[in-house]
Amino acid sequence: MRVAENLNAALHGVLGDDPDAYLLGEDILDPYGGAFKITRGLSERFPGRVLGTPISENAITGIATGLALAGDTAIVEIMFADFVALAFDQIYNCASKSVTMFGSRVPMRLVVRCPSGGGRGYGPTHSQSPMKHFIGMPGLALYEMSPLHDNRAVFAEMLGRAQPCLFFEDKVLYTRRMYDVPAPFRWEAEGGVARVWLDERPDCVIVAPGGMVPRALEAMRSLLLESEISCTLVVPSRLYPFTADVPAARAVVVVEESTAGGTWGSEVAQVLHRRLWGSLRRPVTQVSSRDSVIPAAAHLEREVIVDAGDIREAVKGALRD
Repeated sequence: MRVAENLNAALHGVLGDDPDAYLLGEDILDPYGGAFKITRGLSERFPGRVLGTPISENAITGIATGLALAGDTAIVEIMFADFVALAFDQIYNCASKSVTMFGSRVPMRLVVRCPSGGGRGYGPTHSQSPMKHFIGMPGLALYEMSPLHDNRAVFAEMLGRAQPCLFFEDKVLYTRRMYDVPAPFRWEAEGGVARVWLDERPDCVIVAPGGMVPRALEAMRSLLLESEISCTLVVPSRLYPFTADVPAARAVVVVEESTAGGTWGSEVAQVLHRRLWGSLRRPVTQVSSRDSVIPAAAHLEREVIVDAGDIREAVKGALRD
């Protein structure tokens, strides 16, 4: 099963199980089914609860916030994660605060889906990974789609939190197969955290969000075969707040596609620095994309966005005496 099919099945499950669940977004109705075809079949099966909207991310998110405040379940599709900036006020000043600012906790079942990341030649304003702009908002949780996590379980967790959640979906993953982990590695997912490993005592631990999984696995295989370096990959479904257990190792590398500076990777690095300092040979290493806009030309895009080679060199550097 492809990741897109798994996500589509998860949305069918949410609307099928909850008669008060709504899905809102631009061009999400059949037969188009959204820019990335994730909502195919939903409007035919659930007419009246899958709502095509005007082009206004602020309005879409505001309506969804109202539905959630009224006790319904609301899922928003932002066509490209870059455009979530247009809904920033609704998320920052309304949705995230509405959970606690009325004197008692108000359950808010709201998920804002954000197709993110580069690698598809969409250019500077359709290829960004804007997670860092939402880190640290009280009342807001951040998740990321992963080929190692069943999206049905992820949605159950997000909605079960009863607070607004942003769900980032790396666009390159849509066509990838679920649970595609190359030999000789093993993998498991428990408690919202996936782990790919070979040795229980790895040389290095790589911590990465779901969109980085294929690139991290490529780097891990290369490091093992060419340099006999064993890595464990830790992939949290929930990016923030970050609570994933990370095994002790000589080195830890945190990887993300966002540009450096005030990022999710920085938050994770400072958490792990305190937690694992007794076993680390040097501070946690961070790997990010270049400090640049994202070009549309494929050869230039490849120079900007973090890849398996960047991860491989970072691991080697972290282990160097």
